[in-house]
Amino acid sequence: MEDKIKLLSKPQIIKIFEKFKELNPSPQTELLAPNPYCLLVSVVLSAQTTDKAVNKATQNLYQKVNTPEQMIALGEENLISYIKSIGLYKNKAKHVIALSKILIQKFNSQIPQTREDLESLPGVGRKTANVILNVVYKQNVMPVDTHIFRISSRIGLAKGKTPKEIEEGLVRRIPQEYMQHAHHWLILHGRYICTARNPKCSICPIFSLCLKQL
Repeated sequence: MEDKIKLLSKPQIIKIFEKFKELNPSPQTELLAPNPYCLLVSVVLSAQTTDKAVNKATQNLYQKVNTPEQMIALGEENLISYIKSIGLYKNKAKHVIALSKILIQKFNSQIPQTREDLESLPGVGRKTANVILNVVYKQNVMPVDTHIFRISSRIGLAKGKTPKEIEEGLVRRIPQEYMQHAHHWLILHGRYICTARNPKCSICPIFSLCLKQL
């Protein structure tokens, strides 16, 4: 089935990203965090949870805690009291405390700048590492979440059976000039327009270009 998926041409891809750029020149992550450390925590917390739910849980937390040292001082049980409204909160609390300790001990409380170092932190996988590399360090990488994984083949941007295959396809096919913001554009498109069950094709700004591989 995957081999039958049609892919957009480079000129078509350029038109799509030009439209995204026209409508939203500087897209931002919807996770609210006061600094890179808090963003890392929020991305870890966002696994299998909406950004809205994470923001609600961390709103009060980040008024009290915004460094690894403060997180360690807060402790796992107290952290749970802030984040228990989100899924998998017990495991996530363990990850946040553990990664905070490693940041202090190994990285001088700074957020690592390489994917390898980021992925060495508890609770940090490839997608989370790519988010930090893109948002914090402005690297042209492609975090692939469920939205991007879903819409890439539907639109005709890339094909693959795994998030990494989709990531590699998108990085290979999207022109570099769009890569800084590409994942935000695609996430927002998948979250609000190209939704899983009832895509809003009637208001889609790229409808005329989409290959609609449903």
